[in-house]
Amino acid sequence: MEDRLQVADGLVPQKIVSVHLQESTLKALKGQASNEQAQILQRNPEPSVESKLEPDVMEHVCGHDLQALGARPAQGKDGGSGSEPAEEGDRGGGSVEHGHLHLSSCHECLELENSTIESVKCASAEKIPDLPYDPSGSLEDIADDISPDREGRTVNITGRAPNILFYVGSASQESLGRFQEVRSVLADCVDTERYTLYHLSRESALRDPWSDNCLLLVIATREAIPEDLSKKFTAYLSQGGKVLGLCSPFTLAGVRVASKSVLRDTVQNLVFSKADQTQVKLSVLSSGSVYEEGPGGQLSLGGLQGHLENEDKDRLIVQVPFGPRGGEAVLCQAHLELPPSSSVVQVQGDFNLLKSSNARRYEVLREILTTLGLNCDLRQAPALTPLYLLPAALEIWDPLMQWLGRHAGPEGVIRSSKLSLKFLPSYTSDVEITPSALPVVTDVESFFSEHFNLETYRQNLQTQRLGKVVLFTEVTPTTMNLLDGLLFEIPPEMGLIAIAARQTQGRGRGSNAWLSPMGCAVFTLLVSIPLRSALGQRIPFVQHLMSLAVVEAVRTVPEYQDIDLRVKWPNDIYYSDLMKLGGVLVHSTLLGETFYILIGCGFNVSNSNPTICVNDLVTEYNRRHWAELKPFRTDELIARTVTVLEKLIRTFQDKGPNGVLPLYYKYWVHRSVPARLHSFKMPSSN
Repeated sequence: MEDRLQVADGLVPQKIVSVHLQESTLKALKGQASNEQAQILQRNPEPSVESKLEPDVMEHVCGHDLQALGARPAQGKDGGSGSEPAEEGDRGGGSVEHGHLHLSSCHECLELENSTIESVKCASAEKIPDLPYDPSGSLEDIADDISPDREGRTVNITGRAPNILFYVGSASQESLGRFQEVRSVLADCVDTERYTLYHLSRESALRDPWSDNCLLLVIATREAIPEDLSKKFTAYLSQGGKVLGLCSPFTLAGVRVASKSVLRDTVQNLVFSKADQTQVKLSVLSSGSVYEEGPGGQLSLGGLQGHLENEDKDRLIVQVPFGPRGGEAVLCQAHLELPPSSSVVQVQGDFNLLKSSNARRYEVLREILTTLGLNCDLRQAPALTPLYLLPAALEIWDPLMQWLGRHAGPEGVIRSSKLSLKFLPSYTSDVEITPSALPVVTDVESFFSEHFNLETYRQNLQTQRLGKVVLFTEVTPTTMNLLDGLLFEIPPEMGLIAIAARQTQGRGRGSNAWLSPMGCAVFTLLVSIPLRSALGQRIPFVQHLMSLAVVEAVRTVPEYQDIDLRVKWPNDIYYSDLMKLGGVLVHSTLLGETFYILIGCGFNVSNSNPTICVNDLVTEYNRRHWAELKPFRTDELIARTVTVLEKLIRTFQDKGPNGVLPLYYKYWVHRSVPARLHSFKMPSSN
C-alpha cells in the first residue's frame, strides 16, 4: 500500500488478512449498515474458501464512507460477490482516495475491530486457508493462526504443507553443516511430502511471522540463545507451539541446564520412558549437560523422560508443558541427531555401541516427534513398476527371444501359480501393473535406471552361466515370485536373476519380513544343481555358500580385505559379531534328477538406516586408517556376488565341503570364540 494505509499514531500495518464471507452474511451486513456500502470482499490472489459465519458476528459497521478509506466493493462478472480477478481499474488506479484509519478514536470502529477478530478466530476453527507467507508481516498475530486441537496438538490451518523450522545459531559454515545434519535425521522420521523443513536464521526469527505456519521449532544450537530471540520462542510456545531442543541451552521456567564435563562426548546408557510408560534402553552420545530442577518451584514434567543408568540418574530428556494453550517442549541433551559415523565419535567401541542402538535411536526420535504432534507413520508403499528383460551377455539375446517366442504364447504371457508375466516391446501408462500381473519390457534400448546400470553389472559379472539374463524392476512386492513361472522352463545356460531396487513385501525366514529400502541389494537367483553331485547330496550348503559369496565379493576387492564383514550360521551376513546387514532365503524343488533352486538374497549396501550397511564399514575404515576406499554400488556388488557364488559351487562340486569350509571358518562370526558343550538327560517317556 506504499505506506499510505495507516492506523492512528502513524503505525503502519504489516499484514492484511482477507476473509471471504458468504452471500447470506453480506445481506445481513447490508441491512445493518443503514444503506451504506457494505459489501466488503477483500481480494486474495489465491482461490478463497468460504467460511460459514453467523450473521450476528459483526454487530456494528462504522458509518464512515468506506470509499474514503480506500475500500471498494468487489464485483464478480455477474455483478455479485466472488473472487474473480480484478480488472485493471481495480488494481490500485489513481481514482481511489486513501485516508487514515482511526480505529482508536471511533467507538463503532473499535466494535468492528473486535468482531473482526472474532470472525478470524471462527475462520481458524473452520480451517480457512491463511494468506501466503509474507516476510514483511508481523509476529503479533501468532495467536489466531495456530490453535491446538482437542488433544493439545498443533493443527495446521494453512491448507498446505506445514513447516518444521530449524534454528541452529548464528550464520556460519558450521551452522549450515549443523542444519543439514539435523534436517537429515528428522527427514528420515517424518514424511517429507507432508512436511516442509526450513532453516530459520536469527534475523528471520526476529523479523518474520515464521510462527504462522510452524508446527515444530527445532532448536539445535550449542550457542547461548539471545534474550530477544528467547522471548520470541517463548511467545511461540505460549500460543500452543511445539519445540524440540537438541543439545541446546534453551530452557523454560523450572528447568535449568547443568554442565557435567565428565559426560561430554561419551557414550552412555540411556533409559527412555515413552508416553505409555514403556521403556527403551539404548546407548547414546552425551552432550555433557543434564537437566535439573531450576528456581521457581516444583518441576512439572510430561510423560516423556530419559535418564542415564548411573548413580545420579541424570536427566537427559524432559518433556515440559508450557502455558494453557497446549504449548510444550521436549528438551534433550543426548545427541539423537548425530549418526554413529559422526566425527565426534572417535573410538571404534563407541561406534559399535551407537550403531547397535541406531534403530532404537530412531524409535526414540519418532516417539518424541509423535508426542509433539507430527505424523511419523511409514510412507505409503510406492507404486509397482514394470520389469525390464536385460541381457548381461549380448550373444544370449537372440536365443532368449527365440525361446520366448515358443513359450510365451500368442499374447506374450507366461503364467505361474503366483503371477503372470506379459512380455511387451514397450511400456505405456495404460498397461496395468498388479502384484499378480506384471508387464516385462523387452526393448533394451529404452531402459534407464538411476539404481541399476547394466554396463556396470556386465563389467563385474564373470560367470559361465549364472546371472546372464536379468529381470530388473524399480519396485516389486518380492523378487522371489518373479522367476516362479520360468523356474523349470528356461534353459540353465540362460542363468536368470531377478533384481529390484526396492521390495514392498520382502520375505525372511519363516514368517519374518525383510525390509528392503532403497540402497539395499535385493535379488533372486535361479540355480540348477544335479541331484547326483556333491552339492546335490548336501543342498543345505547352498545358503552357506551364498552368504559366504557376499562376504567374499567385498573382501576380495584389493584393499578391502580388512572390511569386517562376516558370515553367521546359517544364512546371515554380519558386521563383525555385532549386527546383521543381510540374509539369504533358499527355496529348492527336486524335479527328476535336478534341484531347481531360487536363492533370495538381500544385504544393505548404501542404506545406513536403520541399522548398518557395507558402505558404513568402508567409511569407518577410511576414517580410522586415513584411507580413501570408494563406496560400492548395488549393481556392482550383486554381479560380484553371483560371480563368487559360481566359483564356490564349482569348488564344492570338485572337492566337497572341505573345499569351502576353510574359507567359511575364516569369515565365521564365531571364529576363535570358545564354545561350551552341555550334556542333558532325555526325559523319561513314562
